[in-house]
Amino acid sequence: MEELLIQWRESLRKQDLAARAAAQRQWDSIAKPLGSLGALEKLVMDIAALTGNPHVDISRRAVVVCCADNGVVAEGVTQTGQEVTARMAEEMVRMHSSVCRMAETAHADVIPVDFGMVRPVEGVLNRRVMSGTEDMARRPSMTREQALQAMAYGVDLVKDLKEQGYSLLISGEMGIGNTTTSSALVAALLNLPAEPVTGRGAGLSDAGLQRKIWAIERAIAVNRPDPNDPLDVLSKLGGLDICGMAGLFIGGAIHGVPVIIDGFISTVAALIAQKLCPGADIAMVASHCSEEPAAKRVLTILNKYPIIFANMRLGEGTGGVCLLPMLDMALAVYGGTTFDQVGMEAYTPQGGKS
Repeated sequence: MEELLIQWRESLRKQDLAARAAAQRQWDSIAKPLGSLGALEKLVMDIAALTGNPHVDISRRAVVVCCADNGVVAEGVTQTGQEVTARMAEEMVRMHSSVCRMAETAHADVIPVDFGMVRPVEGVLNRRVMSGTEDMARRPSMTREQALQAMAYGVDLVKDLKEQGYSLLISGEMGIGNTTTSSALVAALLNLPAEPVTGRGAGLSDAGLQRKIWAIERAIAVNRPDPNDPLDVLSKLGGLDICGMAGLFIGGAIHGVPVIIDGFISTVAALIAQKLCPGADIAMVASHCSEEPAAKRVLTILNKYPIIFANMRLGEGTGGVCLLPMLDMALAVYGGTTFDQVGMEAYTPQGGKS
């Protein structure tokens, strides 16, 4: 099954430099100072380079919420019980959850996907690999084959959604305990101590934070993941939601669909995708920098610049949704009034000092 990784690596798209250059010319033709929308201009050019089309269209978009349960919850690392994962998935089906409210405002669909919840939920897209992972503090979370299967579901989901007309996706998640698995992955992959990369998640007490750090330290000691083998690290310490999101990023790079990185958990999934399939970052669009302590470090490693700094840590894809109105406004300018239309001479880059 690990032949899939070779297949994915060989199928990754390369940047279309002609489309990027055309997008750059389009920006430069707009009646405004050159580069004055900053990072938003670069995002539009990045999407053009991925899709091979300078006529960027993100009008049909969806939040893919990867839902799964994590066995490490048994170590007391969360404020709520495992049953909350399925409960919140039910709210997504009813379009009542936080991300649904925000997505409705931003004209995006929400698609919850079950990659491994303990309790299945009617109306949630079924891509189940197992009924929750094992407790990583005692044994590996899953097998290599299970991790690959969840990623394969994510890759294939991008293809399916593109065929349905979606041109942009947001990687969301719902899985109680997944900031613990994410911090463990960062610690193992980057050879860092657990404490500085571990945050309070959904609001842990001091005692809860110490249990979380202990669980991560024990998981690394028990499982001895190999940092030179990202799949080994993922299968021993990760969650099925992270596997699914990693698949979304790889699928985006294969099928030419931009995938917005949400918060910390999504950022770690993006790191996994890039380590397993170097070049997958072509499809990644950073939205915000989570309040979790390791978020900025991982984004820096990915060479991704988040647009939004708002101390958010809600998850579900909510931070990614916040980027959509900004992209819509940037594209409104991108397709707007040119220098020619207003009878002005275009700005040109000026060298030297004024």
